[in-house]
Amino acid sequence: MSNNASFTPPSLLMATIGLSLATFMQVLDTTIANVALPTISGNLGVSSEQGTWVITSFAVSNAIALPLTGWLSRRFGEVKLFLWATMLFVLASFMCGISTSMPELIAFRVVQGLVAGPLYPMTQTLLIAVYPPARRGMALALLAMVTVVAPIAGPILGGWITDSYSWPWIFFINVPLGIFAVLVVRAQLKKRPVETSYQPMDYIGLLSLIIGVGALQIILDKGNNLDWFESNFIIIGSVISAVALAFFVIWEMTDKHPVVNLRLFAYRNFRVGTIVMIGGYAAFFGINLILPQWLQTQMGYTATWAGLAVAPIGILPVLMSPFVGKYANKFDLRLLAALSFLAMGLSCFMRAGFTNEVDFTHIALVQLFMGIGVALFFMPTLTILMSDLPPSQIADGAGLATFLRTLGGSFAASLTTWIWIRRADQHHAYLSENINTYDSTTRDALQALGGAGQKGYAQLDQIVTSQAYMMSTVDYFTLMGWLFVALMLVVWLAKPPFGAKAGPQASGH
Repeated sequence: MSNNASFTPPSLLMATIGLSLATFMQVLDTTIANVALPTISGNLGVSSEQGTWVITSFAVSNAIALPLTGWLSRRFGEVKLFLWATMLFVLASFMCGISTSMPELIAFRVVQGLVAGPLYPMTQTLLIAVYPPARRGMALALLAMVTVVAPIAGPILGGWITDSYSWPWIFFINVPLGIFAVLVVRAQLKKRPVETSYQPMDYIGLLSLIIGVGALQIILDKGNNLDWFESNFIIIGSVISAVALAFFVIWEMTDKHPVVNLRLFAYRNFRVGTIVMIGGYAAFFGINLILPQWLQTQMGYTATWAGLAVAPIGILPVLMSPFVGKYANKFDLRLLAALSFLAMGLSCFMRAGFTNEVDFTHIALVQLFMGIGVALFFMPTLTILMSDLPPSQIADGAGLATFLRTLGGSFAASLTTWIWIRRADQHHAYLSENINTYDSTTRDALQALGGAGQKGYAQLDQIVTSQAYMMSTVDYFTLMGWLFVALMLVVWLAKPPFGAKAGPQASGH
């Protein structure tokens, strides 16, 4: 057996840059196309609704590929899988950029999502493998920084590229980045011992995974537009997903060679760490989805200014990550994670005090404060969930945890929008019921708005709608604040020590 734990690349710094760059490119691509959708739809001659399949197609194929990372890494080797996935991602990105029709673009986005699946978990696995135990915290902290910055930079960069150049360049920028990452990683890790093992493909498990996760991701992406269970499409999709996933879980727990190793949940820290990772990431994702929506639709912000108001959340993670990585292991990681949830929870309660008069500076400062929590979130939770896995299961654990985190983000995106709109409708109905047009104060207000005619009532309804969305936004942030409080308690269910398990293979198979 090769001793992968003893392998150190010629330059840890260059290996880290190459691995992290590929992951940055992949995470960036999950959000960079969002703001370009209207332009892409218009240029390719399709409706806005059809254009959303540019996002859905990537999300579905990516979600399907993520849990397969462990099997693929055992079959082909971790470095080889990373290099091939990155090269194919570059090729798929180029093909997306030269697409001349929506079906063509969607097809290449499917390929892009599939080959992007192994990139994040492989980066995580290889960083754990090549770094000495005492410095792994630093590696995971740097990876966490990439995870935070990339999705925030995506919409800002995507908007600038689309406005300044043309939409294909949101895909073309991946080409030089990906090629550079491949050259660097190959140079640094080509001599790393390779261990592969042939394991029969669990085709039944794979098929049920594709059907279950594919259907689930589609209904999560389309649910709000189709009014959820008022739509037969959503009802049928939900039944298909539930049946396929139930079968998948039963099959994988009994199969000798499961395509996804669900038995990892037998490990306490993996179980607890995954729960807090999903909960924390889903809340983080939802907050950074709803805030710019509210700013643009109700507060009159442009997309650029909304992005700038949200962006400060990434400042402190960039500055703090090296220190978190260097000193985190001197503390109980449960304490750091709890402090993370405390900071993020407090930031939510601060937002719950927002009014329609809140200014840009106040919003940006609260985002900046939440960055403290984000900086302390990823590295401790990643370390906790990996801490009791055998070395041979690291890739499986990384793939499964990343898959569930991504799925949590998809749930958050759908549920956040649904909660926000539904609560706004409820508040609008309540406020409207309490407006008495015969009251002298109401009549004076209508007169000030343009009289008791259609114009005055329209402006009054606009004010009520704005207030209803403000109240809904406050409700949502309050809910997220209490979720973070709950996660502060859950993380203490993990048991130390949280150092990586020793073994002859840092992450070999």
